[in-house]
Amino acid sequence: MNIPNHVAIILDGNGRWAKSRNMPRNYGHVQGAKQVELICEKAYKMGINYLTVYAFSTENWNRPKDEVDALMKLLRNYMKTCLKTAEKNRMCVRVIGDKTGLAEDIRKRIAELEEATRDNDGLHFQIAINYGGRDEIRRAVQKIVREVEDGSLRPEDISEETVSCHLDTAGIPDPDLLIRTCGEQRISNFLPWQLAYTEFYITPVPWPDFDEGELGKAIEAYNTRERRYGGVKEA
Repeated sequence: MNIPNHVAIILDGNGRWAKSRNMPRNYGHVQGAKQVELICEKAYKMGINYLTVYAFSTENWNRPKDEVDALMKLLRNYMKTCLKTAEKNRMCVRVIGDKTGLAEDIRKRIAELEEATRDNDGLHFQIAINYGGRDEIRRAVQKIVREVEDGSLRPEDISEETVSCHLDTAGIPDPDLLIRTCGEQRISNFLPWQLAYTEFYITPVPWPDFDEGELGKAIEAYNTRERRYGGVKEA
């Protein structure tokens, strides 16, 4: 079986999963966080080298304040858990998104996590926090403009590779497979540049119920596709 090198996942359905069990939405987020740890372990054992998850978008700030506060508390706790998981499984963890929009203590924990796991040789795990694809491209354009203004880059030398190198995902291969749970058929501002040639897999299963078996189904579906890059079939 052909295992995708990089899988990206939109973690959707935590709130609806909790509601179906007559539980508060925050209960769904807690269970969803636990599922991330499980999928990280299973993904790497399957042969996936890169896993990127959409944890908190720039639009999520518009949710009710109590839910946002609970998500930030969960994030703080998850940073500690993730460090322990990374040490156990040799994960290299990287957070993508606009970190300047996060509280100082969260930024500090992210920096500590990234530094502590930088040289790990296991799964490359990217967590999108305060991330929006259009915002990422906007920030990349600002960096490029500054380089043009200071004379270190000529406008005529700007290529697709130039843009890619200024994105949060610089140095990370584009996803081969995007999984979205809970049935929604849109990318919701997640990695719009990077998903240009990515295969999509949509499942009605909510994220807290997405287990190793469901990941296997996604990979099986991926294997039925004829991969194309720029209109050319993959050899």
